[in-house]
Amino acid sequence: MDDLVAARLQMAISLGWHIVFACIGMTMPVLMAFSEWKWLRTGKQVYIDVAKAWSKGVAIFFAVGAVSGTVLSFELGLLFPGFMKHAGAIIGMPFSWEGTAFFVEAIALGIFLYGWDRLNKWAHWLSGVVVGISGVMSGIFVVSANAWMNSPAGFTWQNGKAINIDPVAAMFNDAWFSQALHMTLAAFVATSFAVAGVHAFLLLKNRTNAFHRTAVRIALSFGAVAAFLQPISGDISAKDIAERQPAKLAALEALYHTSQPADLIIGGIPNNETQEVDYAIHIPAMLSFLAHGDFDAKVTGLDKFPEAERPPVLVTHFAFQIMVACGFLLAFAGLLYFIFSARWQAVLEKKWWLTFIACLTPLGFIAVEAGWTVTEVGRQPWIIYGVMKTEDAVSPIPGLQFSFYMITGIYLLLTLILIWLMRRQIATVPTYYPSARNINE
Repeated sequence: MDDLVAARLQMAISLGWHIVFACIGMTMPVLMAFSEWKWLRTGKQVYIDVAKAWSKGVAIFFAVGAVSGTVLSFELGLLFPGFMKHAGAIIGMPFSWEGTAFFVEAIALGIFLYGWDRLNKWAHWLSGVVVGISGVMSGIFVVSANAWMNSPAGFTWQNGKAINIDPVAAMFNDAWFSQALHMTLAAFVATSFAVAGVHAFLLLKNRTNAFHRTAVRIALSFGAVAAFLQPISGDISAKDIAERQPAKLAALEALYHTSQPADLIIGGIPNNETQEVDYAIHIPAMLSFLAHGDFDAKVTGLDKFPEAERPPVLVTHFAFQIMVACGFLLAFAGLLYFIFSARWQAVLEKKWWLTFIACLTPLGFIAVEAGWTVTEVGRQPWIIYGVMKTEDAVSPIPGLQFSFYMITGIYLLLTLILIWLMRRQIATVPTYYPSARNINE
């Protein structure tokens, strides 16, 4: 393993681990605040129990996520100093705003956790709202920095240096909106379905438990809406990528040859030698429409790019297919939830439905990991698209393999600790509501 591979793997492990906590940090405070709002409006005990239980989970994930986020900020400078030398002054604004949002979130979360029975009820709920808003904004600011790597703006590159820097233009680059929208919805889909799945699994063990029943329905309400909107944001992202990063689009679709019109490929195994996709399903002209809104539009293939500037097709294509498959399955689950809630609510109590939701628990986060693989691997060999290659930004210090092994070990340990903490937390939630009225609420 050479240093470039070690540096990229370490960033992949760190980012792949941290993104789970970023998604939870963007979503769980919103669910928590919503549950407390339901209690304020209805006075039903089950809603405040859910809010309190979720707030403890938020605290645990916030603490562990803060650790992994701090590691990532150091890794950018340690592993890719060439990148930070030029990019630091350009994308410092979204990172500074992310830090501000993080501190606001931390303060508001402290007030929320220790303000039970000490603050006015609505003031306490307002602190939870602040946690939710700052959590979402924190994620959006980080995504803005990543979007800049895919769509560089706010500077002039001259003689290997960035001049005429405009941090505002860099922050609000051409890719920030589509990426921020897609990532925010992905966070709500992944976290909401994971929460619903865990509570559905626990509800299967005790079908009379109103606590878990209420938690499932709140989480599914948010997850279903986000999952239903996600394909729309995906379409916006696809059209954006087609204009700005045609090589990435060609890689994720395994489009080896420029085509007019271009077929949409579902599944299949890309063959770099024959430059064909084996065992794939082809939908005629659909890629042209999805990319450019025209069934007869030309879509640029990999043949228009030098081999040294082509993204890895196998990884990018498979990751994209996994993301889309998971996304559509979750959107289908969300649609079923809407239908059953409107017409056949009794179905939501059935064992097969709860088992189905429980099986969906990891699917959203699998989609998130696959989506970030598409974003990062699909940009290669560039770390700043069209400006700086990844190999030119990596640290010249030898021995990065040892750092990779150490960080991986630390994350494994943190994962075990987190599992232990969450198992202990889940064991403390209410297990039974003796009143039949409460059971049905």
